[in-house]
Amino acid sequence: MLSNLRKFGVNNKKIPILNINNMPCSKIRAILKRLKPYVPPGRNYSSLPGLVGNDIKSLHSIISPPIAKIRNIGIMAHIDAGKTTTTERILYYSGYTRSLGDVDDGDTVTDFMAQERERGITIQSAAVTFDWKGYRVNLIDTPGHVDFTLEVERCLRVLDGAVAVFDASAGVEAQTLTVWRQADKHKVPRICFLNKMDKTGASFKYAVESIREKLKAKPLLLQLPLGEGKAFEGVVDVVSKEKLVWNRKSEDGKDFERKPLLEMSDAKLLKETTEARNALIEQVADLDDEFADLVLGEFSENFDLLPAEKLQTAIHRVTLAQTAVPVLCGSALKNKGVQPLLDAITMYLPSPEERNYEFLERISRLLLPFADQHIEIPSLTAGNIALTVGLKHTATGDTIASSKSSALAAARRAEREGEKKHRQNSEAERLLLAGVEIPEPVFFCTIEPPSVAKQPDLDYALKCLQREDPSLKVKLDPDSGQTILCGMGELHIEIIHDRIKREYGLETYLGPLQVAYRETILNVVHATDTLDRTLGDKRHLVTVELEVKPNETCCVTPVLKYAGCVSEDLPKASQEAIENGIHSACLQGPLLGSPIQDVAITLHSLIIHPGTSTTMISACVSRCVQKALKKADKQVLEPLMNLEVTVPGDYLSPVLADLAQRRGTIQEIQTRQENKIVIGFVPLAEIMGYSTVLRTLTSGSATFALELSNYQAMNPQDQSILLSRRSGLTQVL
Repeated sequence: MLSNLRKFGVNNKKIPILNINNMPCSKIRAILKRLKPYVPPGRNYSSLPGLVGNDIKSLHSIISPPIAKIRNIGIMAHIDAGKTTTTERILYYSGYTRSLGDVDDGDTVTDFMAQERERGITIQSAAVTFDWKGYRVNLIDTPGHVDFTLEVERCLRVLDGAVAVFDASAGVEAQTLTVWRQADKHKVPRICFLNKMDKTGASFKYAVESIREKLKAKPLLLQLPLGEGKAFEGVVDVVSKEKLVWNRKSEDGKDFERKPLLEMSDAKLLKETTEARNALIEQVADLDDEFADLVLGEFSENFDLLPAEKLQTAIHRVTLAQTAVPVLCGSALKNKGVQPLLDAITMYLPSPEERNYEFLERISRLLLPFADQHIEIPSLTAGNIALTVGLKHTATGDTIASSKSSALAAARRAEREGEKKHRQNSEAERLLLAGVEIPEPVFFCTIEPPSVAKQPDLDYALKCLQREDPSLKVKLDPDSGQTILCGMGELHIEIIHDRIKREYGLETYLGPLQVAYRETILNVVHATDTLDRTLGDKRHLVTVELEVKPNETCCVTPVLKYAGCVSEDLPKASQEAIENGIHSACLQGPLLGSPIQDVAITLHSLIIHPGTSTTMISACVSRCVQKALKKADKQVLEPLMNLEVTVPGDYLSPVLADLAQRRGTIQEIQTRQENKIVIGFVPLAEIMGYSTVLRTLTSGSATFALELSNYQAMNPQDQSILLSRRSGLTQVL
């Protein structure tokens, strides 16, 4: 007879220890029923890690598995490549869920936001923790839409590895390039999964070649497909020379056979696989000296004698060194190839101890993530991923420590352990992450609450959303007093608007969506200004003389230079006041009220009366810069977008004709299976509402991807039309 019963509650409620020695069975069953983990309606979850049937693993095994058995990975790809479907299958085969979720049905685990389920896309990264064959996997499903690139950025910077998912019929697509570059920047080892091998037009050879050519990566073919398109039925394991065939009668893909390739029954396939394995061995030997010594010594005469374990270990080292990427294939939607992908994740991607991080991260309250469910945990060992709550002054990109003394102690430990990489930096800097590179917004609009009384509520909602999403910018128009919402695209702003309504209960009103233009100048101008003001019994007197000219290189913020006579003995407080004044003046240009960029400012003279406040210095410098900008020949800069349109050949002509009307420039037209890929540039102002037009032109068969390229000067005619259209309207940032 049990003497005590303990239950770990997933709803963060404290559960008492119950004495059931003298308790009737009916009462015990009633208590157990009340203690069942909460499950959202519409999904069938298995027990969470640590809750297997009625047996409870020790808390230590749940939150502190051996670090070598931990894999922190992200799923990344172009939109519609099948990231979320792949994630769903991974969760199902690992036992995390008991039913297969579907993006179209809106019942996936990681797409738990209402906006995600309605649109069938991933908007916010979601973390899920599960076990696979003795390994603990912390998985993050990231967005594929360009509007949410920052979500991918802030995930990759803390992950140990990633799975890049590709549409096998499309190969490397526009957003694939973006997320791949992000992974390169953060030095994240990755493996490739060629998804949708069952799709009409799927081509393993084409997809591999696109990885080689467009991503400049070296693919290691660990698998070959058994058929393509509708004939796809499984994969061949090149390393072990086995074929994996899924039972056609199996509805969930759990039933598959792994059979060795035999000369009698699979002669042609065995020959092809042997050639692929030999090529793989040679490729890995070229990249790994230790493996090369093994191959050239013991197995030089016959590669067939080389054990699979030796080859797998070498592939693991090559993957960590990021000199090549393992490539696997399958069809997540048809439930084929996902289990071998899970094996590859645990076999080839690194554990936390194989990645070097020069920072400390300590937090007070921790939650173990299971998509939209969380379990509160008392502690966490190095290498794991968790959530924290209650931090009111932090934002994405911050590095958190429990105290300053602990941070300094960690710095001293790092120095003793030979961390000499950043010895020239201060102790505190050595512990900080590089931070998140936040792209500048390209769209903006006004946002208003339903009433003046609700303005504080709107301000609070926007403040919270900005901490969560730094790519969202909120400004106040000084002329009208309106709140300006700036975002990465139409969908981005639409989602923010919807979240304010759903999560904060505010019915807000959005103004017309407008393009975030920039301004610059075309010639050199000089200006002088004097500010003379007496406040109380103190006189504030400043005289400024400066020069503003176009900068030779592109720069978002103004470049400040001091003439030799000015820089001598200039107090630091005065320097800061000058810089503040210049930046303030460049926030609003004289043409549209848009930010000024690509300018250099030289301060030739600065005379300050004793006792003059720094505020007055800033005001005088700002006014002088604005005076110079008004005198100069001015130019509007508009955002230019990289555009990639995938369209069936029959609809190519109307798409090209439409782009010509939108001031688009076509760089090249590629052929991909039966489709044409149109690559070029188009001004952002001309692309608003393009998705609806493209669907109409192509009967819904075309797709497109956009990414900010740069800001370019508008031609005089277009600039004149824009200024005429804006005249008489309130100028906003």
